[in-house]
Amino acid sequence: MNLLLLEEADFLSESRVRVSGRRHRQLVEVIRAEPGKRCKAGLLNGKTGTAEVLSIDAEAAELAVTLDSAPPPKLPVTLIAALPRPKTFLKVLHTATVMGAGRLIFLESWKVDKSYWSTPLIEPESVRDQILLALEQAGDTVPPQVEFRRRFKPFVEDELPGIAAGSFAVAGHPAAEQQLPHRLSGETTLVIGPEGGFTNYEIGLLAAHGVTPMSFGPRIMRTEFA
Repeated sequence: MNLLLLEEADFLSESRVRVSGRRHRQLVEVIRAEPGKRCKAGLLNGKTGTAEVLSIDAEAAELAVTLDSAPPPKLPVTLIAALPRPKTFLKVLHTATVMGAGRLIFLESWKVDKSYWSTPLIEPESVRDQILLALEQAGDTVPPQVEFRRRFKPFVEDELPGIAAGSFAVAGHPAAEQQLPHRLSGETTLVIGPEGGFTNYEIGLLAAHGVTPMSFGPRIMRTEFA
């Protein structure tokens, strides 16, 4: 456990918490918790700090917490990705959260298999569970904003210009002549296509609305790597 991620409902008082379930199991199995032992802690959407185990039994643990530090800053990145296959979706969601992306938008496109939209892994409860695990790993407390869009053309025409306004907006496209520059700074909007890439029509529509197609290099990457 890299961070004991707390919620408001865990607090017994201003500086004392009680945790059970998955987090209790992690305290027992990962840090071998016993009275007096300390671990990193943080409040969801709040500050980070430390927690000291006061007592622990087979069902729950009580800890004294001191939360006095800001969570790590977010990357100034909005990630827009064609919805990948369910197992890859979990990898993208986890990786982007750990890396600190502030906003994630998963999008329909021509080569996205329609069955992907019926997976329970994109349901709110599942998404939340995966984000919490990623935040714990990253030592972060602030979850990214996660959204889904089923209609490619209306999204690109009506929403994307506002989302990308003022940012360096780029779409990964292996056939593009321009290469993605290194050491980007400032707000960035990164658009990643599905397996097989965006169609020529989709790339043209993105380009017409302010997103520059760029190559990430000669190697074809999996979605989570891109």
